[in-house]
Amino acid sequence: MSTDLNQQVRTLTEQMENFHHALETKAREIEISGGDQEVVGKLIKGTDAMKDSANIYLSWARHYVKLSEGGASEADEGEEDSADFQF
Repeated sequence: MSTDLNQQVRTLTEQMENFHHALETKAREIEISGGDQEVVGKLIKGTDAMKDSANIYLSWARHYVKLSEGGASEADEGEEDSADFQF
């Protein structure tokens, strides 16, 4: 079961990375084409907000996967500060 959960977390990570990059790319395309700079600014801020939110979400997902594996001591709070929770 935990293998499936770990795979789900990896899939979520990939999807969140893909979304972040796609939104960032779209913002740059709008900027290059001379589009509304206010929209570009909001999209860039949005990509950062989505990335931060995704990292929080993924840190909790990993926490609960570890907890489900019986690793309560491994699933201590504060692990979201680890660099491996950043995409």
